[in-house]
Amino acid sequence: MLTLELLINGMLLGGLYACVAVSFSLIWGVMNLINLAHGTMIVLGAYVSFMLFRAFGLDPFLSIPVAAVTLFLLGYALQRFVINLVVKGSVFMTLILTFGFNLLLVNALLAIFTADTRALTPSYAGLGVAFGDIRISYVRLGVFAFALALTYLLNLFLGHTRMGQAIKATSFDQEAAQLVGVRIRDIFSLTFAIGAALAGASGPLLGMLHSFSPVVGGTLTMKAFVVVVLGGLGSVPGAVLGGLTLGVVEHLSTLVLGSGYQDAISFLSLLVILILRPTGFLGKKFYAELKA
Repeated sequence: MLTLELLINGMLLGGLYACVAVSFSLIWGVMNLINLAHGTMIVLGAYVSFMLFRAFGLDPFLSIPVAAVTLFLLGYALQRFVINLVVKGSVFMTLILTFGFNLLLVNALLAIFTADTRALTPSYAGLGVAFGDIRISYVRLGVFAFALALTYLLNLFLGHTRMGQAIKATSFDQEAAQLVGVRIRDIFSLTFAIGAALAGASGPLLGMLHSFSPVVGGTLTMKAFVVVVLGGLGSVPGAVLGGLTLGVVEHLSTLVLGSGYQDAISFLSLLVILILRPTGFLGKKFYAELKA
């Protein structure tokens, strides 16, 4: 029974991992930019929800649109007026820039909220549904449903809207996209903003499952990186599969190693998939190759 419960909880956590990773993958796949501030953007979304919860008692699930819009505006401004200046440069320049922004954001959060850990605990946090000896909380079920819904909506947007198809075209070939009238600069700004919005929307979901502080963003960025590599860069279904896989592996590993080795298990999973299948579960060779 314990193994089954760990398997179920791992899959539920994996839904959140998928949502966290798909926005990271979107920015990386379209812009060839590894956003080192991604995890801290998720934390910022959690703090937006925390402030609304503390000030107005707003349910964390209902604060998801507010967190998403806040991070959308921040991401659009950051890309439009800062990152666009160096996005055509070397990958090291963008790494340094996003690393610097991450430090700025972390220290701003520390100054405002201090290093104390916080958590989002709605009134139904202790309630759940039982199947025999297995009990699953309503919060975990809700987080899983919202995370998959957000991921599905992104997939619909990319595949069934004119703007989404322009983003996909840009990820395939920027020069060809320009020839048919796509404005690459605008697409970059919109892509980064959408990725930031999804990160912000993931924040309230994270805050209901785990306590958070301004300094946990690095771990979240690492998780997103692992899931993207597992699933395959540029593949939304791959991100879902990679997230579910990582969540299950982390939870089942506690039976043998204990809960203190989950980050190590993530790194081990990354090494194994890089050795056995560098393109990930569902990734294509094109997506997995960095552009020069």
